[in-house]
Amino acid sequence: MSTIIVGVAGLIVIGGFVKDIFIQLQEATIHSQVGHIQVYREGYTEMGRRNPYQYLIDDPSQLVESISSRPHVIDTLQRLNFSGLANNGRADMNIIGEGVEPDKEAQLGTAITIVEGRQLTAADEFGIVMGRGVAKNLQLKPGDYVSLMVSTAEGALNSLEFEVVGTFKSFASDYDNSAVRISLPAAQELAATWGIHSVVVSLDATEHTDALASALKSEVTNDGYEVKVWYEIADFYSKAVNLYSSQLAVLQFIVLLMILLSVTNSVNMVVHEREGEFGTLMALGNRQNEVFRLILAENTILGFLGAGAGITVGILLAEIISGLGIEMPPLPNSQVGYIANIRLVPSVIALAFGVGFMATVLASVLPARRVSRQPVVDALRKNI
Repeated sequence: MSTIIVGVAGLIVIGGFVKDIFIQLQEATIHSQVGHIQVYREGYTEMGRRNPYQYLIDDPSQLVESISSRPHVIDTLQRLNFSGLANNGRADMNIIGEGVEPDKEAQLGTAITIVEGRQLTAADEFGIVMGRGVAKNLQLKPGDYVSLMVSTAEGALNSLEFEVVGTFKSFASDYDNSAVRISLPAAQELAATWGIHSVVVSLDATEHTDALASALKSEVTNDGYEVKVWYEIADFYSKAVNLYSSQLAVLQFIVLLMILLSVTNSVNMVVHEREGEFGTLMALGNRQNEVFRLILAENTILGFLGAGAGITVGILLAEIISGLGIEMPPLPNSQVGYIANIRLVPSVIALAFGVGFMATVLASVLPARRVSRQPVVDALRKNI
């Protein structure tokens, strides 16, 4: 039973740890860059990088009103994307920029940390916040000024000067090394357009994402829009999950194999040590199939009790470890560490119980068959 308990509890803890990694990465992705859902003009995700101004949403008011009225929608955010050069008076740097609604972005971007200065606000008509990498490369700090030069929708060059109000860091270092954000009206003036590129949807819970995205696709696709959920946009998340899933699946397989081998070895030893007892039972008139069923029944009870106790121990360990927290280093391509917890996942708990129970039952089949078919005389000799 101790082997079963340790194995089941181990599977619950490992499975909950893996689940927590994915959930924290998921929420960091959503609440630092992409939101839960984004709606674009049809064709923007495939061809928008070549000519982004051909895929502008000129009047998003009706679209925003339609999305905002749906259940589970907390807010809708409008963004205008641009790329160009940032100049500090001494050097230029390629940047990717977003014109945003500052107050709404501050509510969505809970995974973005302000390193210096403060958040951009609606009152900052020509204020700018930039990734820590951009600020470091251009040697800028809050209070300094920087010029942005971009191509307008008509193909001309336009330049405006902005005051740096803050620098930020997100979970993705690549993003911080090239990203800047300014207010949406300033971005529209810089790009000489009144349109936007995307409507970002923020929900009250991530589990509602797919249902709302399906409903939006069925309604707005015919109006010339395309709908993308967060995991379709966040390429880094998909690659990281695939990498960690493969690595952690190997770890789980190793733990599972250890459980099976340990339980099988324990059951074999117990049955072997009691061969004389089983020989006595057969000598007193018990049939072979009765001895077989007896061994199977014993291990079924042991497996059920051990797996049940293992779940209790696993849940207690998960609560204790989560209470203490596990300080984790940054993920690949990230610069922000985090505190890991052990999530209680029903499917993982059910799998752990099934593994502990079935491993014990199946491990008893071959020893029970061998003992029950052993000649009575040979079995009785084990008592000597």
